[in-house]
Amino acid sequence: MAMKSGASREPFQLSMLFNDSRYRARTIQVFAFIILVLAATWLLDNTIRNLAALGKDFSFGFLWSTAGYDISPRAIDYSSTSSHARAALVGLLNTLIVAAMACVTATILGVFAGVLRLSNNWVVARLMTVYVESFRNVPALLWIIVVAAVMSEAMPAPNAFRGENPRASMVLWDSVAVTNRGIYLPVPDFTRSLGQAELALGALDLNDIAILGVLSLSFLIHRGLVKHAQRVQSATGRRPITWWKSLCIFALPMVALLYALGFHLDYPALKGLNFTGGLQLRNSFIALWIGLSVYTGAFIAEIVRSGILAISRGQTEAALALGLSPARTMRLVILPQALRIIIPPLISQYLNITKNTSLGLAVGYMDLRSTLGGITINQTGRELEGMLLMMLTYVAISLSISVVMNIYNDRVRLQER
Repeated sequence: MAMKSGASREPFQLSMLFNDSRYRARTIQVFAFIILVLAATWLLDNTIRNLAALGKDFSFGFLWSTAGYDISPRAIDYSSTSSHARAALVGLLNTLIVAAMACVTATILGVFAGVLRLSNNWVVARLMTVYVESFRNVPALLWIIVVAAVMSEAMPAPNAFRGENPRASMVLWDSVAVTNRGIYLPVPDFTRSLGQAELALGALDLNDIAILGVLSLSFLIHRGLVKHAQRVQSATGRRPITWWKSLCIFALPMVALLYALGFHLDYPALKGLNFTGGLQLRNSFIALWIGLSVYTGAFIAEIVRSGILAISRGQTEAALALGLSPARTMRLVILPQALRIIIPPLISQYLNITKNTSLGLAVGYMDLRSTLGGITINQTGRELEGMLLMMLTYVAISLSISVVMNIYNDRVRLQER
């Protein structure tokens, strides 16, 4: 008796889009996408009509008009005659700089606080508990304002450094001055320059490009060296010594480039009523940086503590049984495994730091919110365009951080077979 190899397929009918489980999910997704597009189209059309009724158009041409205001601090050349686009770029760089520094310091502070909170020393553990519970339960804005007030009121004025018997003195071999106007630091400088490249948003220093290029090339060569060492270890069981090669790869090209450019340090010096030369870290920058660091560090401490507690106690006992000290056990055994648990919530904290940089407006820090989202909008009257650009910029920054951290998370997580 002949048997059919398979049941004949039922002919497609429109009712199958909702009744058949093979098509239902895709049908719902298509309908949801169509509704979303229609809603966005209606919202955009309604906005354009309302702007037209007010005598306004939707245009980004204002970005190329003269800004007419000063920005400090600034990481690139800028003047009041620069365009609003250049001002937005300066504000964006200020946002990225303070966000990057706060992420680093908050991570260091959080790791130390999270580990020390698990210490067997009762005093140390309780002090870390007080830090965590105090700083994370007070709004970040208040900590920023507190730091700004301390820097402005408790630090000496520049004239306190003057005279034969000054009331204040510079620190670190007379190279750093802490005043109520900010902290003055030595800054790298060059006697020779490779010139500048003119771009649409302004000039770009080729010295900085050369330094970044040398660092990138050294990093690529170092990666190749590490991969070669790993192949040798896999083949022979012995890992070759590479630390001195890595040191030469990073140090020799950079030293040669800096020597060719005439590298030296420009130290701050008291002239007149204020310090000149060097790099000034303004109180607004310091307040925003420290405020975000100590606030977010308290949350990171709890993330680190929970990640460590999630590791089996047997891991610690096995490491101690092999003769490892508690510090080496934590550094070599526990923390590498805890990273798989720590990284995902840590991404959210980095995103919070980036977005909370907009709180710098309260202490006068000129970031993206203060430039593009503040003065530029007030001068040009382009509220919709300015806010749209600012939101898209924050979205792009947040997505970039998420992508980088997720790539790192994929590298450290446990690989399943």
